[in-house]
Amino acid sequence: MLEVLDSISIPGNPEKPNDDAFAHIERAAVVMDGATGLGDQLMPGKSDAAWLSAFGARRLMAYMRDGATPNEAVTAALFDAQTSYEALRKRPPADTWETPFSSMMFVAEDAQGMEALWFGDCAALVKRLGASVEIVGDALDKRRAEARRVAKLSEKHGLSPASASNRPEYLDALRKARNVVNSGEHWAFGPDVRAADHVASKKVGAPKGSVLLLCSDGFLALASDYNAYDADALVMAAQSKGLKALCDELRAIERDDAEGRKFPRFKTSDDATALLLRVV
Repeated sequence: MLEVLDSISIPGNPEKPNDDAFAHIERAAVVMDGATGLGDQLMPGKSDAAWLSAFGARRLMAYMRDGATPNEAVTAALFDAQTSYEALRKRPPADTWETPFSSMMFVAEDAQGMEALWFGDCAALVKRLGASVEIVGDALDKRRAEARRVAKLSEKHGLSPASASNRPEYLDALRKARNVVNSGEHWAFGPDVRAADHVASKKVGAPKGSVLLLCSDGFLALASDYNAYDADALVMAAQSKGLKALCDELRAIERDDAEGRKFPRFKTSDDATALLLRVV
């Protein structure tokens, strides 16, 4: 079973919705990171991304509670998201970039042990007794690629890297990138049940006493972007300092580099979510 040691979810901008979500039960947990909207809102609620991430987290836990396997839970939650999106949206999206998407890191116990399933750049850091931390997911590679992309765009347009992502110079590029989601190589959790066939997965050895840190890329930036910690030190600090203290450190680093010149990124601060668990 999974024991929750600590949890946190904070918005990147206190005046805007937090598009992240997390949820957990005794045998499963998930962190969702909704992709910031790039146009008009189509769904009820604070934002389309916030709706999707919260909806997905709830449905995944509901299906796991009812006895589904992890893969069954993902498929069913995607189907529910598609059904609800088509029923509740103000109008069909004019293009793919108007559709809400979310990254996901979902861990669950099944008959063979622990399994991780993910989309995008959320991560699971797994610390087994007497071993180094294992990073599950694609977050580190994706974060490095995005930093290079931001630096290239900012140089091209003569803007500071952390200029608001809704600047016209950035918005066109962001929409083009969003248009290829769930159409070939890049898949995300969204209102599209086809994504179930493309979820990444891995069996994770997590014996009793193991500690898991699930997090969105906004929190992982402490290690992936800002080099304040390596993976082992981040998990250790999460246990010793607590997640609130780490988020305070995160925001201090970002305030000191508000324009993103030292650490290129699209926004000064991103939503940051983390869930610290122990296998018991």
